[in-house]
Amino acid sequence: MKQIIKILSILIAIAAFWIGLLESSVVPRSNTWLLPIYLIVSLGCYGLLMVGVGLMKFPTCPQEAGLLQKDVAEAKEFLKQRGIDVASD
Repeated sequence: MKQIIKILSILIAIAAFWIGLLESSVVPRSNTWLLPIYLIVSLGCYGLLMVGVGLMKFPTCPQEAGLLQKDVAEAKEFLKQRGIDVASD
């Protein structure tokens, strides 16, 4: 619940700032209408950057890899018992 309140308060602050820019004559009105698009594009770029950084720093988990290999072997054995030929490389 705290996260929702945090996100909503940030959105309200951004909306208030944008409406304030629309009402004032500091920034030309034609540029002010594009600010939400710039915000969305910026958030998209930030999200892609964070995914890229996460993939570069993806931790290796040898224990999980071993468990996965064990599960694959069990699945192959199960399918072999059912008469399904699973070709292994």
